[in-house]
Amino acid sequence: MSKLLNAHVTDHPDKIALVDDDGSRTWSELDERVDRFIQALRESGLVVGDRVALLSQNRREFFEVTLACLHGGFILVPMNWHCVPSELAYILDNSAAAAMIVDEGFTDTAAIALSLLPKHPKVHLTMGAGGSFEQAISEAERSDTSTQVAGSVMFYTSGTTGRPKGVKGWFSEVGAPPESIAAMADGFIALLGIDASATTLLNGPAYHTAQFFWSLFPIVRGGTVIMRRRFDSAETLRLIEEHAIANVHLVPTQFTRLLRLPDATRTEFCGDSLRTILHGSAPCPPHIKRSMIEWWGPIITEYYGATEGGVTHLITSDEWLERPGSVGRTLPIFETIVTDDAGNRQTSGETGTLWFRHLGGRDFEYYGEASKTDEAHLEPGVFTFGDIGWVDESGYLYLSDRKVDLIISGGVNIYPAEIEGVLVDHPAVADAAVFGIPDDEYGEQVKGAVELLPGYEPSAELAEELRKKCSEQLASYKVPRSIDFEAELPRQASGKLYKRQLRDRYWAESRRSI
Repeated sequence: MSKLLNAHVTDHPDKIALVDDDGSRTWSELDERVDRFIQALRESGLVVGDRVALLSQNRREFFEVTLACLHGGFILVPMNWHCVPSELAYILDNSAAAAMIVDEGFTDTAAIALSLLPKHPKVHLTMGAGGSFEQAISEAERSDTSTQVAGSVMFYTSGTTGRPKGVKGWFSEVGAPPESIAAMADGFIALLGIDASATTLLNGPAYHTAQFFWSLFPIVRGGTVIMRRRFDSAETLRLIEEHAIANVHLVPTQFTRLLRLPDATRTEFCGDSLRTILHGSAPCPPHIKRSMIEWWGPIITEYYGATEGGVTHLITSDEWLERPGSVGRTLPIFETIVTDDAGNRQTSGETGTLWFRHLGGRDFEYYGEASKTDEAHLEPGVFTFGDIGWVDESGYLYLSDRKVDLIISGGVNIYPAEIEGVLVDHPAVADAAVFGIPDDEYGEQVKGAVELLPGYEPSAELAEELRKKCSEQLASYKVPRSIDFEAELPRQASGKLYKRQLRDRYWAESRRSI
């Protein structure tokens, strides 16, 4: 029996644990399949500390593989299924993956990635009806509970500024008792005020750090998780009502799509089961967040953090309404430090690079990337996520922008997030991105790119209207010199925007990148 599932199997073996687009698993079914898969991996030659790469959409098997790794002492490597084969090959090689588990929908992509490797993982299984994953489970015996030890997870960053980097070091210690993971789950659940016995909705990619832990920790503590492969705003409302869902993680683009549902659909929605709505992963325009709070009530908690260090800040709805734009105060287990470009500490209200120290000594490293690890640290134990911001006199943090997105035009720092907030407030705009492009005189000039809502067409007149809106609310040097209209901005379901894909087309012939 899997140690982390023991109590749930004993107390309610026939209760539903997981639901996906294709079916469900009871706690007893989940427990047996996890046990068998632990043994299947061991019989295939995997040992404690080996890495298991997982390329999968949201499906029940995703968490079966995860729980098997966390009980078998293996290190799970969730892979972003948006990656191209060369990026997947790099992750497999860099992580020295001993096993690769692939969703049947990605077999062709995985095959190309494997063809680029000098050495293949010793285990390669495909998830799906009649696939090798099912065969491995059916042929294995159940593992011995006494031999189970904690595994871990190594996430790879999305690679918006170069090749993906493996983040190692802060989750759990390989070889520790599995109960140590339960203790982490308890801390997470208490921090967010989640009802662990309630039902949680997963409608973002499980390979994303926030979505992963948002779902895993409730499972560890006996909560049912309903998952979907794709986000659909109307279906999300239906699922909340049908399953009496209490906990939902959303990103700002999902807020926007929910708010754009027909008035009748929104009015019919009750949502009285909702208790905790967590959001983060990308900046949220204030008018969007305010509208969600007015609709769903003051149950929306925003977090700030990153794969590298976890959650460092939280802010409740009531706090945010008093301080729109803030991402909250530092959690008691962290210290926030703001420095200028020379490393000098800034005082309240002064903008600079944000650094964090875990007061318990927790830290991270980029696997096999010592120089990049050093670049992410001000000093040992003091790390950055690459963001720029400031802290007010009450200790509330406000983000200015990503340091990598900073535009420097004529020696003046320009923060794109501020401009994007103005653009997305226009009734024709569904999404917006602002970035710097080459300028012979100023070094960089401000470029805007927008995705329009249905019913609006690109035009020179609309571009000028957007520029005029910016000029009315921003200093002249922040106004985009020009606006591009994109059919769709390259934004992931996790909320992350790949500005590089927009920016690179302008820098390709300039012989420089900044």
